[in-house]
Amino acid sequence: MELRVRVGHQGSGPGAITPDGCAVELYSRLPVGAEPDVVTAAVPAGARILELGCGVGRVTHPLLERGFAVTAVDESQEMLDRVREARTICSPIEDLDLGGTFDVVMLASFLVHAGDVAVRRALLRTCVRHVAPDGCVLIQREGDDWHTNLPRERVDPSGFTVRIVSAEPIGDGANSIHAEYEFLDATWTQTFLSRPLTKRQFEGALAEAGLRVDTYLTEDRTWVRARLSDRR
Repeated sequence: MELRVRVGHQGSGPGAITPDGCAVELYSRLPVGAEPDVVTAAVPAGARILELGCGVGRVTHPLLERGFAVTAVDESQEMLDRVREARTICSPIEDLDLGGTFDVVMLASFLVHAGDVAVRRALLRTCVRHVAPDGCVLIQREGDDWHTNLPRERVDPSGFTVRIVSAEPIGDGANSIHAEYEFLDATWTQTFLSRPLTKRQFEGALAEAGLRVDTYLTEDRTWVRARLSDRR
């Protein structure tokens, strides 16, 4: 598979860097957050999950341990080489067509905020193409103030520091985001494009793709369960 160059995306630091600027070794170090708890509370036990943009399996592995059947998709084989036990597929999400459907399709990592509107539309079409008629799509979106009040930093309990250094407008509503991850023995940076979406804009993007919000799963509305619009 020919890797697709992501214009405006780049990264630095030890180890392999994917076309969208993600460092494989960095993502192997990041701890598991609340994602497995959010998913477990939102979907039926043992559901068949299509995880789009799985990376090194940071969320995949806890979901497998909880009894879910996970098909993990990423465009980087170097990321997928770190995934254990799940069925893995190396493919750009936009091009994916497995010819079948899943109980749950998961689009995490703020991918719905792709700087290129055409890419966002393609990502959501992939979600719609693969979700069962009575299934759901779980989407992680940015917080309302994610692009403001910068720079900001957070010291993780495990000891590393993550900084969102800047969000510079590049035109047409997208921003260039620069982030830093500082560990005691290494530092990684990532620059990528992200498009802020208000709640109304987000719901409009879903509606355009044939999805509707079923419920916001977290108080900050960063996790959403959506369903096909023609289901009631």
